[in-house]
Amino acid sequence: MAAADLNTIRATIEARLATELAGSPVIPVVFHNMPYTPTPNSSWVQCQTQFGANEFLTQGGTSDSDNRIVGLVIFNIFSAAGVGPGANYVIGKRVRDLYNRINVSGVYFDAPEGPQALTPAPEGYFQTQVRVTFEFIEEL
Repeated sequence: MAAADLNTIRATIEARLATELAGSPVIPVVFHNMPYTPTPNSSWVQCQTQFGANEFLTQGGTSDSDNRIVGLVIFNIFSAAGVGPGANYVIGKRVRDLYNRINVSGVYFDAPEGPQALTPAPEGYFQTQVRVTFEFIEEL
């Protein structure tokens, strides 16, 4: 097999979120390096995929060996400030349910953490964060 394509892993993660939040009610999603100006008093989600520490699973060279690729997905959830956390937590549950201990196209997701309230949040918004670690087995 060939080395893992990190963009394929990222696309698997992002497509799942984009599909879910395109359903009712629709919630805008912003990914890394995308310009976005939120509508005042609206809800939206920012998704950041980060690749981190990896490890050898088997000994070998550039072929006939396996590696574990480990990463973290951070979902920043924004909703209107001053109206309580309820709407924000509903979105957080939708996000948690998408990634909670499942395997999607070989990407294994752990149990999510959060939503955890973050302060300070951008002006006019209440912000929470859901974090999910993931791993992918790379077969060389």
